[in-house]
Amino acid sequence: QLHIVESGGGMVQPGGSLRLSCTSSGFTLRYYAIGWFRQAPGKEREGISCIAPSSDTTTKYVDSVKGRFTISRDNAKNTVYLQMNSLKPEDTADYYCAADPLFTTCRGDSGLQVGDFASWGQGTQVTVFA
Repeated sequence: QLHIVESGGGMVQPGGSLRLSCTSSGFTLRYYAIGWFRQAPGKEREGISCIAPSSDTTTKYVDSVKGRFTISRDNAKNTVYLQMNSLKPEDTADYYCAADPLFTTCRGDSGLQVGDFASWGQGTQVTVFA
C-alpha cells in the first residue's frame, strides 16, 4: 500500500493562505490520481479536489473551494500541492491526501468520493480563526 504523508497545515486568520503538500517515499505519485479531502469535527469526510494521473491535467473541485483552492503537481519533487487562498473559518478541518492507481479516477464522475481512493495519509490540521 502506498505510504502517503501530508504536511503544511497550521493556524491562519480568515483571508490567509496555506499550502498543503502530499508526498510519498518509494512511489511515483505522477502515476496516481491524487485527491484532497477534509473532515471537520462531527462531520463526514468531504472530497474537495482531485487531479488525474499521468499527463492528464484534469482537475476537479467541490463548489465551496472553487476559485480559492488550486491542486497541482511537482513531479520533480514527487509532490502534490493544495494551495488554499482566501481561507474561511468553515475551512477548518483535518485535511487528507489520498491516492489511487486507476486510470479512471478523477475522470468522469469519480474523484471526490472517499471510495474512489485506495490509499490515505494520516492528515494535517488546518485551523482558520479570527
